[in-house]
Amino acid sequence: MPTYTNPVYDTYFADPFVLRHEGAYYAFGTASPDVRALPALRSPDLVAWEPIGDVLEPPELDAEAFWAPEVAYRDGVFWMYYSAGGAEGEGQQLRVARSERPEGPFVDAGAVLDPEDPFTIDAHPFQDEDGQWYLFYCRDFLDGERVGTGVVVDRLPEVDALAGDRRLVVRPYAEWNLFTADRDWYGRRWDAWYTVEGPFVRKHEGRYYCFFSGGNWHQPSYGISYAVAEHPLGPYRVAPGEAPTVLRTAPGRVLGPGHASIVESPSGAEEFLVYHGWDPEASARLMRIDRLRWTPDGPRCDGPTTTPQPAPG
Repeated sequence: MPTYTNPVYDTYFADPFVLRHEGAYYAFGTASPDVRALPALRSPDLVAWEPIGDVLEPPELDAEAFWAPEVAYRDGVFWMYYSAGGAEGEGQQLRVARSERPEGPFVDAGAVLDPEDPFTIDAHPFQDEDGQWYLFYCRDFLDGERVGTGVVVDRLPEVDALAGDRRLVVRPYAEWNLFTADRDWYGRRWDAWYTVEGPFVRKHEGRYYCFFSGGNWHQPSYGISYAVAEHPLGPYRVAPGEAPTVLRTAPGRVLGPGHASIVESPSGAEEFLVYHGWDPEASARLMRIDRLRWTPDGPRCDGPTTTPQPAPG
């Protein structure tokens, strides 16, 4: 039986989003911190990946880093949603670029999707069965019990414009979401900063599951959980529990598994969680895949695996 072993790509490749198009898989991700690019990969089977290279034509922006691209195929065109800004997150805002091919090049369309917000990242375009598009993304919340980064959603009536009626999906809600106990941000010091990030939505048996990552990747509590709703705009209910329910750090093997996307196997019989995780030395975020299971208690993943597993499909 063919097998695979994580990581499935041994070069730095964070925030992996996988698009299946005409029988091939395309992965788009975040490059290492010293590289100003958005790399992409191609695979026939989710296991053997070849690099395509940098697929974004860098816009003329005063941006040090590009983060977390996702690509939607809409009206015969490929649209990449990504953020651009400072290397530590300063001024990161969502943008969109277009291409006629999944391999790029993607050319920036010149639009900031939420220009009134000083910090927006981790865009996830989602099309419902009725054809309506939505954009899930992250922003900061500076009030309430837990200050920090959370997830919102808005309709996406045009490829480069939101409806302007964003709704809350999930904001930090538990202690495992703690990013740091002391942070300088927005010109002041916060005693505690919490993080919920990396949304990805899957409709399953009529309900909408928004997967997200949370916490601090340095800590064993970091991982992936979800919130569920009856409509893409919510309201959303978080999975119960005081820890991630889908995937979490495996001390000594994989640190900070997170920012996942979900894709079907070549046969269509299985779903795989595609995510990044740091190696034990914390030297690189590497792309990994593991099976996603739907149980009576909600979605579950048996990863992060580091031993040979049956190959997809």
